[in-house]
Amino acid sequence: MSDPRTSPSIFTRGAVDLSALRSAPSRPAPSPAPAGGAPAATAAPPGPGGGVAVIDVTEATFQSEVLERSLRTPVVIDFWAEWCEPCKQLSPVLERLAMEGGGAWVLAKIDVDANQRLAQMFRVQGIPMVFAVVGGQPVDAFSGVVPEAQLRQWIGAVLKAGGVQVETPEDPRMDVADEALMTGDLDAAEQAYKKILAEHPADASAEAGLAHVRLARRVTGVDPQAALAKAEADPDDIAAQLLAADVEMLSGLAQQAYTRLIGLVRRTPGEDRDRIRQHLVSLFTVAGPDDPAVAAARRALASALF
Repeated sequence: MSDPRTSPSIFTRGAVDLSALRSAPSRPAPSPAPAGGAPAATAAPPGPGGGVAVIDVTEATFQSEVLERSLRTPVVIDFWAEWCEPCKQLSPVLERLAMEGGGAWVLAKIDVDANQRLAQMFRVQGIPMVFAVVGGQPVDAFSGVVPEAQLRQWIGAVLKAGGVQVETPEDPRMDVADEALMTGDLDAAEQAYKKILAEHPADASAEAGLAHVRLARRVTGVDPQAALAKAEADPDDIAAQLLAADVEMLSGLAQQAYTRLIGLVRRTPGEDRDRIRQHLVSLFTVAGPDDPAVAAARRALASALF
């Protein structure tokens, strides 16, 4: 293992080959490392559905506790170690949020020292390292310690990817923000949505509104037909493809926009690939978590990434 990375960096990883784990023979789990000063790896009280919120996972239990469980409930993997000081900052926050979630998602804690093969398969180069697994596949990840507000937003996105409804209280300021957006006052709309998100980071409606503001700004002054024609003429021009997807999104052709960018993800390597992924996720946010086209597109994106 390399030295822990502490900078908050949200990203998706490259291909994660879990086939060996799916077929790994059952064998007794290794004895857990002494607790010492490590983050507590306790099983949380059962949630409303009777499931636990925090579990310790080993290679022997990975298939049942992570892969199979993620077919029903999103699973967040926390790779940690007793010697990792940043882990002692992040893990307790993850555990508390999992308990607050009441079974909506499960935190799976994996000690990298006791489960080195798992760490290798996930290409963990530094800890803390956190992965989200939905439908038996990794869908997103981040490394280092991140602020709780940012962590809540990330978990909210994971729940949406898993088809879990995230309820947020109605806010009367939303009407003001939406009105500003509809009248084209993008500055006022942006300020209003940001105020709501500052108090309620997981508010899906405010997230969608803010994403819509950013989308509207990107296409301001753009000739839609010219943008689509340029993208058609050069399929590998990333900027042209992103702009064309924006135009399609605002034209009510969301499915075409998703298909365009997922295809671009499949044929683009390196940092550009993550840039396209982030742009596509921003379009998902505009549509909102309840849009069935978003759920299908997220599955297609996960397949393209992993």
